This record gives sequence, structure tokens and C-alpha cells, in this order.
Amino acid sequence: MTEPEQRTPKQDRSRITRERLLGASIDLLATQGWAATTVGAVAAAAGVSRGAAQHHFPTREDLITAALGHMIEQRLEDVRRVGLDLPGPGPERTVAVVRLIVQHYTSDLFKAALHVWTAAASDPALRDRVLPLENHMSREVLAIAAAALGRDPRETGVRRGLQATLDLARGLGLADVLSDDSARRDKVIRFWAETLDLVLAHSGEPQADGVISATF
Repeated sequence: MTEPEQRTPKQDRSRITRERLLGASIDLLATQGWAATTVGAVAAAAGVSRGAAQHHFPTREDLITAALGHMIEQRLEDVRRVGLDLPGPGPERTVAVVRLIVQHYTSDLFKAALHVWTAAASDPALRDRVLPLENHMSREVLAIAAAALGRDPRETGVRRGLQATLDLARGLGLADVLSDDSARRDKVIRFWAETLDLVLAHSGEPQADGVISATF
């Protein structure tokens, strides 16, 4: 007598379908852009029916924001894990931290998010969904970088230096969209790391309220 066929539990099948939809959304955004990333296109890329996709995500905005949130958390976890293997304290550690931040903003996630940001610029409802995700990501990356450098992000100089690093990384990520900018990017990373070390050496006192801000 043959063994009964093992079936994947319904809850697991639902989770797998959801993750496939989220992954397909990011891939399509990064390669095809906002206009091409419809619920139907994502469902086809994920190998599921449109009805199944809409069961999980009734609208495209639901799907896209869920995908960005999911991928942001995955990417942040990658950044935290890499942070455990950085060089010891010194200039090379600063270079490694700056490079880690830049790699975060030159990933496929950034390319996908860039398409969504462009669409959100003229869509207030979408912007209200996306802006909290971007603020969350910026705060987390800043906190991770400060911890890796052994600095207090409440110090004015530390906060501003790292925020400037995030802005620099976004700019380098934008340049990387049109062409491979890796050779020049590495020189910029090393120059900025030297500058950041000077900024950190003259950092100010902690803010009175103890709040880590995502803006200057």
C-alpha cells in the first residue's frame, strides 16, 4: 500500500503564495517600472492566478507597499548581519560602514523603490503609504551605522554626519541606475569615509530629548 501524498498545509501554501507575489513585485518594479507592475503582471510572474493575488492584495497599492515593506525588512536584516563582520575600529571600519550603506542604496530594492517614489510624487495617497517606509528604513540604517561605529546617534555631529552619508548613498544609487558606476563609487566611498571620520571626531553633545531623527 502506497503512502498517502503529503500535502502542504493551507497556511503554509498561503504564506508561500504571498512571498512569491512580494518577490515578483520587487523584481518587476526593478526591471520594468511602475506602469508594468500591475496585479495581473505580478500574478503571472509569480505563477499564481489573478484571483489568488487579489485575495492577498486587493489593490496594486496594497501589493506594492507590502512588497516594499517586506523587502526593506529583509534588506535591513542583511545589513545587520554584514555589520557583524566589519573590520576592527579605525579608518577601514569607517570605509566598510560607508560601503555597507551605499550597497544598501544601490541594491535592486532601491531601484524598485525609485519607481514607486516617482509615482508617489504625483499621487498623495501612495505617498502617504510610502513615506513612512522610507523614514523607517532611514532611521534603522542610521542606527545600525552608528552602532557599528560605536557612536551615539543622539550626538548632533554623529547624526548629521550619518544623515549626510545616507543622502550621499541615495545619490550614488541614482547614478547607478543608468550605468555601472562602481569604479568611481569606490573612490567616493573612501573620500567620504575620511571626511566622516573628521566629522565624528568633532561631534557635538546628545540632543536633550534623546530622539533619533531621520532628518536634520
